[in-house]
Amino acid sequence: MTTRGRPRSFDRDTALRAAIDVFWRQGYEATSMSDLTRAMGIASASIYACYGSKEQLFREAVEVYGSASGEPIRRALQEIPGVRDSIAAMLRAAADNITGPDSPPGCMFVLGQPLGATENADVRAFLAAQRQAQFDRIRERLEQGVADGEIPADADLDAIARYFHTVVQGMSVQAIDGAGRADLEQVITCATAAWAALIPLA
Repeated sequence: MTTRGRPRSFDRDTALRAAIDVFWRQGYEATSMSDLTRAMGIASASIYACYGSKEQLFREAVEVYGSASGEPIRRALQEIPGVRDSIAAMLRAAADNITGPDSPPGCMFVLGQPLGATENADVRAFLAAQRQAQFDRIRERLEQGVADGEIPADADLDAIARYFHTVVQGMSVQAIDGAGRADLEQVITCATAAWAALIPLA
C-alpha cells in the first residue's frame, strides 16, 4: 500500500499571489526568502517543496502576472479596429494596469529586473523575453495595419513598434516614481500625437 504524503496546509494560488506582490514591489534581487516566507505565510521548506526554488517561484509569478495584467493589452491590440485607435487603447490599458489602486505601481516586467549579480543572468534573460513578447505584439498589430492599408508598406515597423514599446516602459518607470493615471494620460496624448510624424501618409 502506497503511503500518501501530508497534504499541503496552505492554498497554493493564494501563496503565489502573495509572492507576486512581493516580487512586484521589490524586484527579484531585493526579495529575500524571509520576505517570501513572511508574505506567503509558509516556511521556506514549503516554498522549495511546492515551487522548486526562488527563481522558479519568480518565473511562475511572472507568468501568472503576465497572463492577468497583459490580457487588457492583448485585447486592445487584437480587438480594437483601426491601428491608431488600437495602439492608443493599448497604451491606456497599460496605464490602467500600472496605476491600479489594488496593486503596486509600475510593471513587474520592468521592476522585477535583477541588475548586477552574474548568477541572475537567466532571470534577466527571462524578463527580457517577456518584454520582447510585448514588443512583438505591438509589431504584429502594425503589420496588420499594413495589410489593412492603414500604414504604408515601406514604413519602418521596427522603429514604430519600439517607440510605442518604449512609451509603455517609460510610463511604468513614471508610475513607480509616483505619476498617477492622469499624468500618464498626458503622456498617451503626446505619444498618439506623434503618429502623424511616424506614419506621414497614414
